Amino acid sequence: MIYLDNAATTLHKPKEVIEAVTKALNTMGNAGRGQGDASLVSARTIYDTRELLANFFGGKDAREIVFTSNSTESLNIAIKGLLVPGDHVITTVLEHNSVLRPLYEMREKGIELSFIGADEKGNIQIEDIENSIKENTKLIVTTHASNLTGNVVDVKKIGDLAKSQGILYLVDASQTAGVYPIDVSEMNIDLLAFTGHKGLLGPQGTGGLLVREGVEVLPLLSGGTGVQTFLKTQPLEMPTRLEAGTLNGHGIAGLHAGVEYINRLGMDKIREKELALMWQFYHGIEAIEGIKIYGDFDTDCRTAVVSLNFKDYGSGEFSEELLEEYQITTRAGGHCAPLYHEHFKTKEQGMVRFSFSHFNTKEEVEMAIKAIKEMTN
Repeated sequence: MIYLDNAATTLHKPKEVIEAVTKALNTMGNAGRGQGDASLVSARTIYDTRELLANFFGGKDAREIVFTSNSTESLNIAIKGLLVPGDHVITTVLEHNSVLRPLYEMREKGIELSFIGADEKGNIQIEDIENSIKENTKLIVTTHASNLTGNVVDVKKIGDLAKSQGILYLVDASQTAGVYPIDVSEMNIDLLAFTGHKGLLGPQGTGGLLVREGVEVLPLLSGGTGVQTFLKTQPLEMPTRLEAGTLNGHGIAGLHAGVEYINRLGMDKIREKELALMWQFYHGIEAIEGIKIYGDFDTDCRTAVVSLNFKDYGSGEFSEELLEEYQITTRAGGHCAPLYHEHFKTKEQGMVRFSFSHFNTKEEVEMAIKAIKEMTN
């Protein structure tokens, strides 16, 4: 099988990640909920991973890192914990449903929503965000890169704008964490949602939310924390305030190993390999008659994603043939990005997405190009 669905999850993990999870399953107890080595090992692993991630994302303190099960949970915590009726939020048509659905839910509770549109290549304009700011604008929410087109958003410019206007900025880094450098301090990002199972090369069921010191987020959940047992409310101290229940310590151990692998190999080296494979694929299929590719390919600042359609064929049909006839795994359909599909007028057809990892090879890409040429001949 040729796996080209890495924007959904990275299938191939570094051996260090697998070994870390296996070791954790045999050695880790419940952090803060027991005496003895097993509990201490878990507590140290979780703290060390907080510290590692805080440094990785340019945070100032390990306490800014809140562990979650994925970006969706992180985004729900941020959106529902920040907003109250009467607040105004600016977001974009590029967003994933993990941003859109919580925002729609909050709109039912009295917040205002403004959506920034995109141009023909799927890019947004910072000026449109600036022109949408109101007196009651509390939050700007954007993805760092689209999971559908691979287009990268200039979060630094948006962060600077948000800071100048006293507005909070929440970034969904699901597609860029581990692939593009992110420095929340330099980029003026107040909250950063990330998942562990994609570019960070960790296990599924891991992720986090970086909350800048001074930003107040109400807990989404309340319950056991292992500390301050006799409080009737969730503790105020971060990150405990936003972490009710037992954490996925085994997965966090794997996430730690994934981030260490990235630091050791070099993020730039990983990204360059992925983009080289993406460009090899793009140039191999761009001239095929009937193939339509979506997104901005006039820039190197993008993720290793190519989404396409062939004439009026359904994306599901195309993707299924790739799998059955050529053993090539892709993703078809709506990709949880409904407004972006409406923008590209692909709501009914969907798109076939190819997404590359540095574990893929040139030979695999050539086989994918050959398959598409045969299918469209």
